[in-house]
Amino acid sequence: MSNKYQNPIIDQRADPWVYKHVDGYYYFTASVPEYDRIEVRRATTIQGLGEAEPVVAWRKYDRGPMSANIWAPEIHYIDGAWYIYFAAARTAETNEGLFDHRMYVLENKSANPLEGTWEEKGQIKTKWETFALDATTFEHKGVRYLIWPQKDPGIKGNSNLYIAKMENPWTITGEQVMITTPEYDWEKIGFLVNEGPAVLKRNGKIIVSFSASATNHHYCMGLLYASADADLLNPASWTKLTEPVFQTNEQTGQYGPGHNSFTVSEDGNEDVMVYHARNYKEIEGDPLYDPNRHTRAQVFTWREDGLPVFGNPVPDREVSKK
Repeated sequence: MSNKYQNPIIDQRADPWVYKHVDGYYYFTASVPEYDRIEVRRATTIQGLGEAEPVVAWRKYDRGPMSANIWAPEIHYIDGAWYIYFAAARTAETNEGLFDHRMYVLENKSANPLEGTWEEKGQIKTKWETFALDATTFEHKGVRYLIWPQKDPGIKGNSNLYIAKMENPWTITGEQVMITTPEYDWEKIGFLVNEGPAVLKRNGKIIVSFSASATNHHYCMGLLYASADADLLNPASWTKLTEPVFQTNEQTGQYGPGHNSFTVSEDGNEDVMVYHARNYKEIEGDPLYDPNRHTRAQVFTWREDGLPVFGNPVPDREVSKK
């Protein structure tokens, strides 16, 4: 398997999010192993993100709702301002196997988000005060949407994916609708999880990748899609593929790939998936606190029916030390 990028791109950065802006820079943020801050960096190439100097955009509080386990930030540019979506908890402890994360938003009106001030816009309020994380946003036909994982108190498991319209970048409005729940065996190993959504708009479809199962070598990616002309708030508009689309590959030495984002190559001619994976299978202790989920990137292609083909996670350029 060939790949124009040499993996890993960045060591010890999980849940990677890359956004290519009109200024020619790729902007990057991800979970740091300490789960205590949000960093942003930029470079003119995807590979160059590994050498780029990170800037701390925000740090966790000592106590209160945003004081523990700062997870999976995403950076978006919306209507002339920068926004970071992230999850934060009150404690690192779990209650009946669930963390107590909620979703929050930061705003920066500077042209360059590595400069200026990040202002807290508060919590994204949903139908329930339950475990919620990994919010992502996209615009379609003049309407902005939020897709996020959350625990429904009435459904067994950790998280399902929901969609709602937004009235501004930090507020949902109207009904929230479930578009996928863990139902296949590969979505239910260790935990019943659908999380980490990322959106592709292509070929007359709204395509959503997501990650499933525990964060060890069972972690993998699934896919669902709707017609671009469908009512995205109708659960019947969405079709989920019955098999994972990206998963552990022993031959290439990649374990638990997932929690991806999408971007394009430097020349704009190729589609690129950025994701995390480990290069070993055996983990001591809780996988969440193993720091070696590294950021990786690889080009992907398309099927005749308009859905993406991710292939297998490509091998590392060399096996990095634990």
